[in-house]
Amino acid sequence: MDTGLIHIYCGDGKGKTTASLGLTIRCAGRGGKVLFTQFLKDTETGELASLARIPGITVIRGKGFKKFTFQMTPEELAEAKKIQTQMFDEIVDTVRKDPPDMLVLDEILVTCSLGLLDEKKVLQFLRTKPEKLEVVMTGRNPSQALIDMADYVSEICKRKHPFDKGIGARVGIEE
Repeated sequence: MDTGLIHIYCGDGKGKTTASLGLTIRCAGRGGKVLFTQFLKDTETGELASLARIPGITVIRGKGFKKFTFQMTPEELAEAKKIQTQMFDEIVDTVRKDPPDMLVLDEILVTCSLGLLDEKKVLQFLRTKPEKLEVVMTGRNPSQALIDMADYVSEICKRKHPFDKGIGARVGIEE
């Protein structure tokens, strides 16, 4: 790749992470090196088992939380912010030391929109990223500043979802 572009997969529909996984596999399949990171997720999923079998893909996972941010005490919220910021800083350090061909920041958009990560740090990184680095961001509610920074923006809209009928995540399909 000559120039690394910036992708956003956003919206309330199912498939944002799945889209980023498709790009991850495509890049690795062509011999590229991918750093696949997940914010706010810590459960074991089928896609992680698959990624572990593919050469060229490194995964960094965040820490999930037992509560929604609106249920957290000020101390818990401060700790959550600290954890997300440390993870982002670790990712940036890793990319600066040994740039992959692609960086996936899964759920970073919601991490920013919830105030768990200062979006200014993300925007600064995007402005100064290695020139050939392809960056893929997923989640809900991207700010206009992030949308403006992106080269691709795809919104995935939920029309219907089994969760609305009380059907939870199923192994091998949603997790």
